[in-house]
Amino acid sequence: MIKTVGQLGELRARVARWKRDGLRVGLVPTMGNLHAGHYSLVELARRHADRVVASVFVNPTQFGPGEDFDRYPRTPDEDAAGLESAGCDLLWLPPVEAMYPFGPGNAVQVRVPGVTGVLEGARRPGHFDGVATVVSRLFNQVQPDVAAFGRKDYQQLAVVRYMVRDLAFPIELLAGETVREADGLAMSSRNRYLSPAERAAAPEIHRTLHAMREGVRAGQAMREVEAGAAERLAAAGFDVDYAIVRTHELAEPVPGHRGDLVALVAARLGSTRLIDNLEFSNAADGS
Repeated sequence: MIKTVGQLGELRARVARWKRDGLRVGLVPTMGNLHAGHYSLVELARRHADRVVASVFVNPTQFGPGEDFDRYPRTPDEDAAGLESAGCDLLWLPPVEAMYPFGPGNAVQVRVPGVTGVLEGARRPGHFDGVATVVSRLFNQVQPDVAAFGRKDYQQLAVVRYMVRDLAFPIELLAGETVREADGLAMSSRNRYLSPAERAAAPEIHRTLHAMREGVRAGQAMREVEAGAAERLAAAGFDVDYAIVRTHELAEPVPGHRGDLVALVAARLGSTRLIDNLEFSNAADGS
């Protein structure tokens, strides 16, 4: 049966016992309201570790003014049951004072340069400072050997990779594939905000990403691909933040780029903001 702990001392004592026994520890950081995508990360971590810790913490420092911190769904009992079914050993459910002993406003911050200043970072100032800050704290609290993050939050994964390398965290990062509904919509805790009509329209993001990939592979100019994607989404009722193609390092590809790319979309349906991406190769052989 899964154990739930909310005190740092108890968490560290349990992890220390595992490590004394020579066991590898995996971590899956989450904000809760879990779904199949999160549980797939638990299963991924389990394949690389002997014990798996999942954290559930709705992190106030990564929400900006007017964002959905107060209404973000909190379902700890359902989360614990789902994590147990997925094979998780321990649920770390810290109160705010355990994560931020001096309060969120007085916390030491971790700031990752470069990769945070574009896309989500440009539209949500301070967001990735909050992400890097809370993830670094979780790494320090749990001291895992491996940690699993999903590819759906592509830029977040890039930020964590940068931070782990730059700060020399002795942690192996695992990247889990995006888990989708049958119609292609990426699973997200925010999908529950969608009205029935919005939910019916939402899979257009995934279809648009595929159209972007095919446009690039057909030799269209990147700006044409991006403009066409934005128009397509707007026609389907989306308010588009961006629909762009970038290298895997989130740099703008040079004309004629051959190799790995990623198409990224962020757009709103009503009051719900959705993000998704599609990694693909634009190799000369078409692979």
